[in-house]
Amino acid sequence: MKNAFFLKTINLPEELKLILYLLKGDKPRKIDSALLKDIDWKQFMELSLHHRVYPILHSKIKQLDAIPPHVRNFLSNQYKSNTLQMLQLSGVMEGLSREFALNHIQVIFLKGPALAHDLYGDISMRTSSDLDLLIPIEQLGKADNLLINQGYEKDDYIHTVLNDWKWRHHHVTYFHPVTKVKLEIHWRLNPGPAYEPFFKSLWDRKRTSKLTTFPVYLLSKEDLFFFLISHGARHGWSRLRWLVDIGQLLEQDFHWGKTQKVIKKCHYQRAAGQGLLLASQLLEAKLSNRMRVIANKTSSKQLAQQAIFYLERQVNLHTDPVPEEIARYHKSHLFSLMSIQQRAFFILSFLYPYPEDYQTLPLPKPFHFLYFPLRPFLWVWRKKRKHALP
Repeated sequence: MKNAFFLKTINLPEELKLILYLLKGDKPRKIDSALLKDIDWKQFMELSLHHRVYPILHSKIKQLDAIPPHVRNFLSNQYKSNTLQMLQLSGVMEGLSREFALNHIQVIFLKGPALAHDLYGDISMRTSSDLDLLIPIEQLGKADNLLINQGYEKDDYIHTVLNDWKWRHHHVTYFHPVTKVKLEIHWRLNPGPAYEPFFKSLWDRKRTSKLTTFPVYLLSKEDLFFFLISHGARHGWSRLRWLVDIGQLLEQDFHWGKTQKVIKKCHYQRAAGQGLLLASQLLEAKLSNRMRVIANKTSSKQLAQQAIFYLERQVNLHTDPVPEEIARYHKSHLFSLMSIQQRAFFILSFLYPYPEDYQTLPLPKPFHFLYFPLRPFLWVWRKKRKHALP
């Protein structure tokens, strides 16, 4: 086709190219022997874990003799372990939904078994290491008391001044030392200062999961698309599972017109175009003509190609610390994803005091408003001090 655009994937590891080939389509595919040439099977298994796609790979290759037996056994064991974990999380999820309802706390489950069942029809086909719950910000205190009483321990890592946590952060983490279950309690879908739908709108449009007996609520399909797109883009699509989720959602019936309204209102057209193009070209996800209008924009093509950087290097943004080269690239990539309005809010957010300002110059709480005029001077002071240190 004239002027057809194709992502440059020549530098992807051969093992990742094989994984992408296997992920395409619903049924197991006959593997071309050329794809198996020079495959490092240890790297193949590591990538299956990194990208969280081993349950799907297991279902695709369990009967393919072309795959070495030890690789099939590895994926089978990982699949079984994940199934047990998802069953445990299903029970915890339903129990939490019941407890929150009894305490009049509105809760929407963002990921976990409910999402796996919704997208794949089978909780064992998607991985999840924790449960993500979205609740109204004004009910955080009530939820905190409830979870502490149930034995959860809060990871109180958020430092704040002038309540900037409300928009700079978007969740807090809890961990149960006995059950080993980790929870992320969200009051936003994504960290600020980006705009997103209010909780009331999400609640009014919510769906009920078909997985459990007691009602467990999910985002509407339109809001789910927005969440998956914004979450995947924020992490550079560094895990294929997020793109596979998009592909699964595109197979379902949902109102693209309503979805576009949410995306446009929140200024996420660039991220949506990027995600759609990546899912289409890497996984052969089917796009409607209206979706292709967004995916075929020049910005979508540029941003999609930029995301290949993360796949080429097996980037893990959850490592601490993130390598300097990766952190620098990711910071630039996130800025390129922003609309003009988002960039304006982002730049203005630097004028709002940070916890570091308090650490640099501790002031009594009644005088915290002084951090607004003092912030530029404190920032310069920290920079000079940093350069002066050996």
